[in-house]
Amino acid sequence: MGHANQAAKQFYEREGHLRVPRKHVERIAVGVGDGEDNEERELQLEAWVGNQRSRAASLSPERMEQLSAISTRWS
Repeated sequence: MGHANQAAKQFYEREGHLRVPRKHVERIAVGVGDGEDNEERELQLEAWVGNQRSRAASLSPERMEQLSAISTRWS
């Protein structure tokens, strides 16, 4: 799962939707260890979600399935 997907999933699990506020920055832990090797990344999630929505018609079925799994609203 890419960092943006991880951030979107984290936001959705916390907020229950993907109506990301403008200029919202989502912080995610990136790494493989249980804390010590991880680093924190910040992502401009609103721009990514908007980009996914605008490209919905050209996304692969696999990509659509991934996004549907976290309940992205396409309208």
